[in-house]
Amino acid sequence: MYPLAQRMSLVSESITLAVSAKAAAMKKAGIDVVGFGAGEPDFDTPAFIKDAAKAALDKGQTKYTPTPCLPELKAAIAQKFNQENGLPYKPEQITTGAGGKHCLYMAFMAVLNDGDECLIPSPYWVSYPEQVKLAGGVNKIIRGEESNGFKITPQQLAAAITPKTKIFLINSPSNPGGHAYTPAELKALADVLAQHPQVMVFSDEIYEKLVYDGLQSVSFATLHPSLMDRTLTFNCHSKSFAMTGWRIGYVGGPKHVIDAMNKLQSQMTSHITSFTQIPAAVALSDPRGKESIEAMRQQFEKRGRHMHQRLAALPKVKCVKPQGAFYCFPNVSAYFGKNGITDAISFAATLLEQSHVAVVPGNDCGFETHVRLSFATSMEQIDKGIDRIAEFLKKIG
Repeated sequence: MYPLAQRMSLVSESITLAVSAKAAAMKKAGIDVVGFGAGEPDFDTPAFIKDAAKAALDKGQTKYTPTPCLPELKAAIAQKFNQENGLPYKPEQITTGAGGKHCLYMAFMAVLNDGDECLIPSPYWVSYPEQVKLAGGVNKIIRGEESNGFKITPQQLAAAITPKTKIFLINSPSNPGGHAYTPAELKALADVLAQHPQVMVFSDEIYEKLVYDGLQSVSFATLHPSLMDRTLTFNCHSKSFAMTGWRIGYVGGPKHVIDAMNKLQSQMTSHITSFTQIPAAVALSDPRGKESIEAMRQQFEKRGRHMHQRLAALPKVKCVKPQGAFYCFPNVSAYFGKNGITDAISFAATLLEQSHVAVVPGNDCGFETHVRLSFATSMEQIDKGIDRIAEFLKKIG
């Protein structure tokens, strides 16, 4: 057996895979499992977008396109950034990738040198630190305390910056925490970064449309004049348009960084799937896109309020109210030490085995005391699952 590259030892296997695989096996065996693990909308892609894809196929748009995509898509993305986010990106400042994850990976590879530090608030999405390691960077985690709604403070950010700091990564609204910073809170963080011109910002805004209780989304790059030239703004079609499987991500930012990402892509995927590109542009430019997003957002808001109320009412469970995305992230640590449960992984495994409810342990996100539940499912499933969790908690005491 030939040895693998040393870089493979840097990448951790997801500790949630075993739970997810077992849940899938149980469902296949006919067991009624309530799944709260989905990181994708349960809505279908809007019909007008699917129709645009069918038309693209019928027209024979199945050949190679320029790297990273057709000019029409870059123009539509630039227009979206200009009109909706106040970001004056030009088409040459736009790139696309096979989903937001691919865009982030290319960006880390284009920016980080060995030993460069990336500041990541926790709880964080599982792939951030793994991609930083693959790019040779060093993760420096800033803990967002539950008592502060999982949000870091300007003082924490200022204390974490060193001469080695290359990137500050912000994800608001957040996966897995469900929290979102207010414009004022983001501005306070931006004011700290304004004093450190060597630090780039990666702003992951893929959940920007899914905000609740009147919260206003704001793009980080708009918050200080110095940030436009050193911020990459990440977005995708997955969450806003229920297009997770289409794998369409996009980025706006300084042209020299975008050019570097395009150079990487020219040797990797060349471009995103050809017949998805015009539909992706249509999604951004057709007024029906905004209508479909708002209809979905309203449903998620209702579900999120309901799930939070149910979870917060469970004995000894603490749960921050979700302000965005479609996740609740309750603290279940009061039940550690019972029935062989020692952390979120064993809690999730025992809950699945005994009560047939699948949740995502927070260990991979920097919080071994919490589990993630997605409310991208029906009210009926939410109530069924939380009823089972209530019985499970009662049983283990």
